[in-house]
Amino acid sequence: QDVHELVIKSTPTKVDIALLSEKKLIELHCEDGENDKFNVGDIYLGKVHKIVPSLNAAFINVGYEKDAFLHYHDLGVQFKTMSKYVKNTISGKQTTAKLAYNKLEKGIEKDGKVKDNLSSKQLIAVQITKEPISAKGPRLSAEITLAGRFLILAPFSDKISISQKIQDKAEKERLKSLISSIKPKNFGVIIRTVAQNKKVADLDLDLKDLEKKWAIMYGNLKNAAPPKRIFSEMNRSVTVLRDVLNKDFTNIFVDDTQLFSELKDYVKTIAPEKENIVKQYIGKTSIFEAKGIHKQIKASFGKKVNLPSGAYLIIEHTEAMHVIDVNSGNRKASEQNQEQNATETNIEAAEEIARILRLRDMGGIIVVDFIDMYERKNNKKLVDFFREQMKGDRAKYNIQPPSKFGVIEMTRQRVRPETEIKTTEVCSTCGGSGEVQASILLIEEIEHKLIFLLERNHKSISLHVHPFIAAYLRKGVKSIQRKWLIKHKKWIQIQGLTKLGMLDYNFIDSDNKVIKI
Repeated sequence: QDVHELVIKSTPTKVDIALLSEKKLIELHCEDGENDKFNVGDIYLGKVHKIVPSLNAAFINVGYEKDAFLHYHDLGVQFKTMSKYVKNTISGKQTTAKLAYNKLEKGIEKDGKVKDNLSSKQLIAVQITKEPISAKGPRLSAEITLAGRFLILAPFSDKISISQKIQDKAEKERLKSLISSIKPKNFGVIIRTVAQNKKVADLDLDLKDLEKKWAIMYGNLKNAAPPKRIFSEMNRSVTVLRDVLNKDFTNIFVDDTQLFSELKDYVKTIAPEKENIVKQYIGKTSIFEAKGIHKQIKASFGKKVNLPSGAYLIIEHTEAMHVIDVNSGNRKASEQNQEQNATETNIEAAEEIARILRLRDMGGIIVVDFIDMYERKNNKKLVDFFREQMKGDRAKYNIQPPSKFGVIEMTRQRVRPETEIKTTEVCSTCGGSGEVQASILLIEEIEHKLIFLLERNHKSISLHVHPFIAAYLRKGVKSIQRKWLIKHKKWIQIQGLTKLGMLDYNFIDSDNKVIKI
């Protein structure tokens, strides 16, 4: 059974969330507190800026620098009813968040025209379905839904839909009759896969929580002027937890006291028996450093990704697609034939590619050039294995069989920008110019600054450097670290951090803060 862990690193402006399976990094989410807008699921009151009949779409001003895109097919059947609700709520005619007394308008045509349903400067409630990517604004839907742990709430509908992944007929009937007895009038409900075999109390609690969210949106919509965010999903760490928390989770580590309390309360609400898996990390080292996540990030986000056997992947990103090339490199080939070695390398690569796609959140068209195999059974084995590895991916994807050139093409849903982390370092000595200045005398420079700090009576000083430099300073019985002790009568704690460049270093005080010199 897989062991899943969530590791959350928090700073005043940013939250980084790492999801690990069997200690391997499989997802990385970055929540920027200063730029935390236009996330998938957020609901805005926007204004129609431009209608484009040739695209059968409209551009909506939601406050982003580029207008957001709304296609006719994303208006939703009950668009007219929703528009009336929005208009009446803003003006004060709609006096309750509940929809029991709202009359449903006639649904819009399946193949109608956007210009017949929208007018310029019209106010409209829209939901982000795709975050701004590259030069494009957000993608929108006017068919608003609110997602919970087990259920999804859809206004102006009485339909109850069930996830296709639930195949037990008796369970389907149980869920359907249960939800129909507790759901509010004029609200439709989509039952998620995780609702399978859940108790009535759990589903009722989730539904009531979604009704509260709808009431919050209603409150924010009253007297609102566009562009305005009228509902935002909970912070990304709780959203990730809501979508991925399952029986396999063993630990959730958090390094921030407030976030620790929030997550503990949330887990207590949705799964009381798992309350104790939320643990606060207290340590002088960064939580990502202590859990080996920084090291995995550096290994997984470069152009070249090495595999344990000695084979490697080359990942190229163009505007139109991603191209991944599999190379055997210096893989230790067994005595078997070339076909067998190619198959083994490809299987290893497929497992890593599935992880990398999810980790980097790569989307759009992806082309994978595996090593050529000539036997049909091996090609089938590879495609079946690749599909099996991709099953844990929550994004929608489609994998095609190998082309006649042995290339596998696939598409993967892209709803937010790809996670990009630079893993190459510009030499801090030459700044990338290739001309090395005298500061190559790094150890001498560190010692000069150390003496400067000791003269100013800093009681506790520790040194953070790249792991290679740390090893050099601690090496041998007569190490530089010991020489400093004899010379300055002070033991300097040395810590190697992979996040630091080869020639970067920091002095840290007793409060675990960087000493500025």
